[in-house]
Amino acid sequence: MKMKNKIFFAAVVMVFTFAGCKVDKEFEGPSLNDLYGQFAIVQGLAVSNYDVNFSENQTTYFTATFSKNVEWQIEVKGLQSGSRKIITGFSNVLDATNATWDGSTTSLPLFKAEECAIELTFAAEADTLRDTLIVLGTKIYEGFLLSDFESGVNPGWDSFVQSGANMSFTVQSSDQSPQGNNYFDIGGTVNWDWLIALIDMPGSAYGAPTYPLSENPNMEYFNVMLHKDPTLSNGIMLFQFREDDNGDGVYTTNVEDMYSIEIQLSENGWSLYSSKYADLQTLINGAPAAAIGNGVHEPHKLLQISALFLANPSSGYAHTQMDYLIFTQGGPLVP
Repeated sequence: MKMKNKIFFAAVVMVFTFAGCKVDKEFEGPSLNDLYGQFAIVQGLAVSNYDVNFSENQTTYFTATFSKNVEWQIEVKGLQSGSRKIITGFSNVLDATNATWDGSTTSLPLFKAEECAIELTFAAEADTLRDTLIVLGTKIYEGFLLSDFESGVNPGWDSFVQSGANMSFTVQSSDQSPQGNNYFDIGGTVNWDWLIALIDMPGSAYGAPTYPLSENPNMEYFNVMLHKDPTLSNGIMLFQFREDDNGDGVYTTNVEDMYSIEIQLSENGWSLYSSKYADLQTLINGAPAAAIGNGVHEPHKLLQISALFLANPSSGYAHTQMDYLIFTQGGPLVP
C-alpha cells in the first residue's frame, strides 16, 4: 500500500473510532413521559401499619405506584381531634423513603388516640385515593413537662385572680384541646387593671428549689400552646423567669435576674410559641431593659416561672386558653 493510501486509511479509522465512542450524557429535566404521558394508578393506596402506636416509637408509611412522576399530597386527619398531617412529594412511587409518618402533626392540635382519615391527591390530576388507620397511642415528646393539665392543676402552684366580671380560671376539657383532652381556660373583664390573673410555678412544685434544667441557655427551650379567640385581639400572655443568682433559695426583687417573654395573641386558634432561654430578655413595662442581676442566663438557677394574663383595662373582655408547657433541649418543640 502506498504511503498516501496508508495515511488516508488511518484517518478514516480514527474518524469511525471516535464516532463509535460517543459519551452518553444523562438527560436533564423531566422525561417526556412525565410531561405528556397518560396518568394512571398502577397500585392503589395502602398503609403499612393500620393500627399504629406512636407511644411505642412505631411508625407507619403509605404505599402506591403511578404510571409517571407527579406532585402528590397525603393528608392524614384525626376524626376526633381535627389534627392534620401533610406529606408531599414528586415521584411515581410512595414508600417508606418518602411517605413515612411518625405521629407528628402539621397543624395543632396534636393527634389523639383516634381513627384517622387518609386522603391522597395530585396537583394536576383529578384522582383522589382514600383510606383510614387507627392511632392506638400518641407520639411522646421528650423534655421537662411543666403541665399538660391532664391531671388538673399542679398543687404546688400559686395563683391570683382578679374579682372582675365573667371570670374564668379553670381546667376544661375538649376534643379540640391541642394536646390530650384538657387545657387551662383564662378570661374575664377587669376595667381597672391590666392584670386579669396569674399563676406562679415554683421549682419546688417539681421536687427541688430550682428547675431541673442544664447550665447551657442555648440548649434549653421554653414551649407553650396558647389559643386566641377569633373575635378578640386584646389578650397578652407574659411569662416571667426568676433566677436564684446567689443560690440562697429565694428570689430577691430588684437584685436577681428576672427574664420575660411577652406574647401578643395575634394568630386565631391554637399556636405554639417557643423561646430559647438564651434569648429571654429583661423587660420593664414591656420594653427591653438592662439586666437586674448578674445578666447571665442560668437556666439551672431558675427558681420560678410566672404566667400573667393581661389586657388593656379599657378594652373589655379578654380570653385565652393555655396548654402543654414544656422545656425541650437542643431545639424548640416540633409537633
